[in-house]
Parts: sequence; C-alpha cells; structure tokens
Amino acid sequence: MDTLARVGTVVFDKTGTLTRGEFEVTSVHPDDFDETELLHLAAHVEHFSTHPIGEALRTAFPNEATHGCKITDVEEIAGHGIRANVSGCTVCVGNSKMMDAIGVKWNNCHSIGTIIHVAVDGKYVGHVVINDRLKDDSAQAVKSLKRLGVDHMVMLTGDRKEVAFDVAKKLGLDTCYAELMPADKVRYVEQLLATKTENKTLAFVGDGINDAPVLKRADIGIAMGGLGSDAAIEAADVVLMTDEPSRVVDAIKISKKTMTIVKQNIIFAISIKLIVLILSAIGISNMWQAVFADVGVSILAILNALRALYLSLIHIS
Repeated sequence: MDTLARVGTVVFDKTGTLTRGEFEVTSVHPDDFDETELLHLAAHVEHFSTHPIGEALRTAFPNEATHGCKITDVEEIAGHGIRANVSGCTVCVGNSKMMDAIGVKWNNCHSIGTIIHVAVDGKYVGHVVINDRLKDDSAQAVKSLKRLGVDHMVMLTGDRKEVAFDVAKKLGLDTCYAELMPADKVRYVEQLLATKTENKTLAFVGDGINDAPVLKRADIGIAMGGLGSDAAIEAADVVLMTDEPSRVVDAIKISKKTMTIVKQNIIFAISIKLIVLILSAIGISNMWQAVFADVGVSILAILNALRALYLSLIHIS
C-alpha cells in the first residue's frame, strides 16, 4: 500500500492494457500467394493461441474448421509468434523478428497497424494488417495520473514503432519504446528504476504472459484481471478486477488516502500516550485517563481506519 501511494513512474504495456485487445483484420497482402489460403493458414496456426491477435485471425477466417487440416507441433515463441505443422507444411506466423530468425526475407508494409507475417516451408507468402482500438478511458486515466503527481509515464510494447508512437501521441505519454522482446522490457524497466526520483516508486501495468517478468521486476506490478493471463496475475502485486486503466487511478487514490489515515492514527495514538505519560510523571493524570490512552485511543484508531473501507467502496462502485 505504501509503495503504491508513492508511485512516481507508471509504465504501461499497450495491447490489452491501453488498447481493447479487440483486433480485427483490416487488410491482407499476399506475396504471390492466394489471399484466402493466406488467411486460412494463419488462422490454423493461431487456433490454439489465447492472444487477441490470434482471435482476430480466426474471426477473419470463420470457416477454418471446414478445411479439415491436421495441426501438429504447435510452438509459441515469446516475442516472435507461433510455428506449427499444418497438413505437412511448416507454417510460421509472427512479426518481422520471427521472419529474421528463420532466415526469410519479408516485405515492409506502410499501413498503420500490427503486421503479421506468414511463411510456409521457409518461403515468405505475405502479411496481414491488424488494428486495435484504444480503450475508452485510457486517455482520461493518463490525465488523472498526471493530476495525482505521477510525473513520468512510459509505454513498452512489442508492436511496430509506427503503431506504438501513434498510440503514445494520442494518449499524451512521455516516452514510448517499441518492437521489444520480453527481456527488453525488463531492461528498460531496470533503467527507469535506476533513474527514478528518490522516494518515488515505479509501477508496471500489463496483462500478457510476456509481461510477467516485468511485473515481478517493478516496484509494484499491476495486472488486468479480465484479459490478463494467469502468469501476469500470479506475478502481480495488484490485480484489477476489470480491464479499465482508470482503475489504476482508483488504486493509487485509495492507497494515498489509506496511508493518510495510517499516519493520522500513528500521530494521534502516540501524541495522546505521550501527553498522559507526561501528566502521570507530574502526578496529574488518573486511572481513567490511562484507560483512555490505551483502550480509548485504540477504539478511535479503529473507527478512523474504517474510513478506508468506505473510500474503497466509493471507488469500486
């Protein structure tokens, strides 16, 4: 609670955190390959994926199950994509880093959006452009965090620079780093931890399995409970029961007010006990004053602490 109350830097993941994570295919660019077959293979490879991008590809090819393809050897490569055997063909679906890793020359795309490249048996067959939408309260959450005294807001994402910078600009974030691997996110968070203001803490907000290492490394990790993966939720210190970024603001407000109540109780309790102790030393206090300094102060402190529950209920509602 104390760590959350002193947050000075908030680092966000993008997909599923600041954006809805509700992707849709906006265009398909085959490279000497059939467009329908390109979507068909991409949808098959992403069949077992829980990532929102996989859902978008499956939605774009709804009759995937009618093709009767046999899918085996599915391998999800963190920060790259997914590789699988589809009816005897090795199909790789992922970002440009995955294409580089398998030695495939890929085509660049100038469309704004997430670019999903597809290769079959080591040959590049095209790419799919997928777009996401900002959450309704993302911009307001960023503004509210600034009003709360958060002086540095950063976004770390594995997405393309063009997409990431466009989102960061719309939200008014201070810094944005794109095309990152999970290990890169940890490295940037460590840099931010080393340069943050003294007595201020760093919070990371994320939802995916790739965010788990960063959630553990940050001073305080905050996971989205709705879209969040089990790994992210397990690694986080705070779990939001909804996927609204504005709930991060509520959590910080609650922690700040709770810490104020804690300090009030400490100052009140110690002050009364010191006063009664001094009065006892000079022979003025009596038994009832001593009882009040002990039991009475405890009851008043408990009643004051109940305000924290009231504040929480207001923000939850």
